[in-house]
Amino acid sequence: MFIGVDHGTNAMRFAGIGKENVKTFELPRSEVANMSGPEILGSVTSNLGIDISDIELAAVTYSMGDGIVAIEDLKGVESRGVVSIEGVGKKTGAGTRVFDAIRESVIPAVLVPGIHSKSNTDPRMNIFSHSTSPEKIGIAYNAHCTGVDDLVVSDISSNTVTVGVCGGELVGAIDACIFAPGTQHGPLDLEAIRDVDAGKCSANDAFMNAGVLSCSPYSSVGELLIALEAEEDEAVLAMDRISIFAAMEIAAMQVLMEDHGARGKVFLAGSMGEEEFVVDRVGKHLGVKPAVLGKWSASIGCAEIARDIAGGADHILGLDVNFSF
Repeated sequence: MFIGVDHGTNAMRFAGIGKENVKTFELPRSEVANMSGPEILGSVTSNLGIDISDIELAAVTYSMGDGIVAIEDLKGVESRGVVSIEGVGKKTGAGTRVFDAIRESVIPAVLVPGIHSKSNTDPRMNIFSHSTSPEKIGIAYNAHCTGVDDLVVSDISSNTVTVGVCGGELVGAIDACIFAPGTQHGPLDLEAIRDVDAGKCSANDAFMNAGVLSCSPYSSVGELLIALEAEEDEAVLAMDRISIFAAMEIAAMQVLMEDHGARGKVFLAGSMGEEEFVVDRVGKHLGVKPAVLGKWSASIGCAEIARDIAGGADHILGLDVNFSF
């Protein structure tokens, strides 16, 4: 079996691809943070119904993935493949626990990079230090494995990140702290910058609270969706905001992609990317019918990366593969 690990915002998601089926499960990051390495591995094997020896290769994502530019042997990378764990996002220690559990095990594993200023993507995008974290590479590969070489995928959930692929190779990405907000996170606007400068909050605090929920009467996604079902005006407005910015971000990525010869098929992923309201609105704004990937797309895409590397692939979406059994 080939394993994919998605280091998501709220959960660690695992997928296993066997000869005839795909199995998935998730663990809340708060739960994983308190588990030992053997407990984590035991959970993986029991939930996927396998023995450790059945795992031919695992593909793992960790944090920003900004310390590497290629897919590397997980057990040989320094600092878990990152420059620093400081920056933006929620830190629980769960990803570190999973990384170390796999590194210290007999499981062969590769580490997937993020896209950042040292990546071999369109150099015009390198004005930003970071473009996307590694799990979005898994999502893009999952979309690519549907038989599409030219695509743009927007992962819309607690934050929004969009990735472009032309001719089967990554050309660029737009990270959560740059453009479109998600439900909880988003870019820092003028007021947020003033609050940071005034010492009212940290930059990360500002980022973590710049999503559409911050401009709504709802305290959670659950409340938002219940209100949407009741057609409350504020809920419709919040979802409209997510949809319009996601559509604009996709269209912006397509401007870059056109320079590489294609606009690309549009895919949506993430908890909000699965919502019918968002799918319909984004499709209306762009004049297309988006394809929808489930919340397991990142972990399944990583498992597909592991499968294809084990099958001899030396490049994945244009990324070099530095691994051998």
